[in-house]
Amino acid sequence: MKVLLIKDVKSLGKIGEIKEVKDGYGQNFLINKGFAKLATNEVLKKYQSQEKKKKQVEADFLKEMNDYKEKLKSTQIIIKAKSGEGGTLFGAITKADISEALIKEGFDIDKKHIEEKNPIKHTGSYDISVNLTHGIHGTFNLVVTEL
Repeated sequence: MKVLLIKDVKSLGKIGEIKEVKDGYGQNFLINKGFAKLATNEVLKKYQSQEKKKKQVEADFLKEMNDYKEKLKSTQIIIKAKSGEGGTLFGAITKADISEALIKEGFDIDKKHIEEKNPIKHTGSYDISVNLTHGIHGTFNLVVTEL
């Protein structure tokens, strides 16, 4: 009996593989427990069309994220903060502050995705890196000025 695996099976194979198994194992375990479907032409065509749609959706999402990255690259965010002598801030600019400023500019980026390791404690210009998704990293310019 040929089956199409719809879930990973430890000793048999991964999702999407077609395997030849004994009738009892295929019917009583794999199909009955929802790990596989009988590999008919109709099932195979449906699976292939679903995979094609999934790949297209993912490609569209990655294109959208790359466009978002380019839009972010041309953005300059300005944060005004109280500072003392020599441009040293009273307090610090944190990831939460940066995220809040980005949201005000129309970018929905959570503070967890901002890759600035240390809080910003001086006025000046900083290039901030953001992890958007799937290994796509964007950068933008952050300017911290005196209030």
